[in-house]
Amino acid sequence: MSKAEASWTVVDAKAHWSRVIDQALADGPQRITRNGRPAVVVVSAEEWDRKTRRKGTLAEFFASSPLRGSGLELERVKDEPRDIAL
Repeated sequence: MSKAEASWTVVDAKAHWSRVIDQALADGPQRITRNGRPAVVVVSAEEWDRKTRRKGTLAEFFASSPLRGSGLELERVKDEPRDIAL
């Protein structure tokens, strides 16, 4: 497998696991396919931590929304619940 490629079959990945890890550390994510279909991606722990790190609270997300202060008003639906026989 050449350095430019970032895709491995399960058989190749098992046979060259250390290389898969080394390339994930040096070159970025390594895709592993099973039966010709994408199955998993191997990434460095650093990249995983960066991608999964919380970027703020939900309140901060809403406070920084581009729709804040735009005048957009959403009304709650006030329909009555339907009667059902239990």
